[in-house]
Amino acid sequence: MNLETLSLTVADYVAVVTINRAPVNAQNNKLRDEMQVVMDNLGDRTDVRAIVLTGAGKAFSAGADLSERPSQEPGAYTTHNRRVRASFDCILECPKPVIAAVNGPAIGAGCVTALCCDILVFSEKGYLQMTEVTVGLAGGVSHVRRHLGESDARLMLFTARRIYGPELLRMGVASACTAPEELLEAAIGIARDIAKASPSAVRAAKASFQVTEGQSIYEGYRFEQGQTKALSTSDDSAEAMAAFREKRAPVFRP
Repeated sequence: MNLETLSLTVADYVAVVTINRAPVNAQNNKLRDEMQVVMDNLGDRTDVRAIVLTGAGKAFSAGADLSERPSQEPGAYTTHNRRVRASFDCILECPKPVIAAVNGPAIGAGCVTALCCDILVFSEKGYLQMTEVTVGLAGGVSHVRRHLGESDARLMLFTARRIYGPELLRMGVASACTAPEELLEAAIGIARDIAKASPSAVRAAKASFQVTEGQSIYEGYRFEQGQTKALSTSDDSAEAMAAFREKRAPVFRP
């Protein structure tokens, strides 16, 4: 892929996607379009089982590029909003787990991008911030609410305060918080652990998270049991059972 705003590497079933738009990785329409292309591509690739998403330089993503705000022409804002949603939805909908390695500021749209990922890992210098209320806008409530408790979500949205990695770890938003120089390796380590597991089972687990989020425990568990039934006759399941009997590590094929 010929990418202008993102960079991509793939090794040992782990893809690393880096937002690379100096100086602060602000999100313009080109970046939004490329994010969709990359996530859709990686979602289908058999040589990728987990994805790490991070930012180049000192920022994860400092938000939307305000020079590309939509005009007041009829329909312009509706088209813009659809494009923005798609750049978030492609992360949520990617069948492979996506790990955010938040190396610095994740502000506004950058905050939402991080919150769309499945697992969040922060540098001690990384932080989340929603600044919409300071510029007369609003948005991101539904994404923030998925990860923060009600009081903390409101605190974040109403005050536009920065919440740094150590505090996010304490709040249960982050899975880990590291020194800046250790962040990427920590995120890749998580991705490598995922890559060792059954690819079909991981896809089913992510689908369960997606489908059951708004369901009752009764509906959700019924869906999960259906997933398990379908997996029970898969090649991955047969290999896992054989490996258990033979006392060896399973080798899952693409």
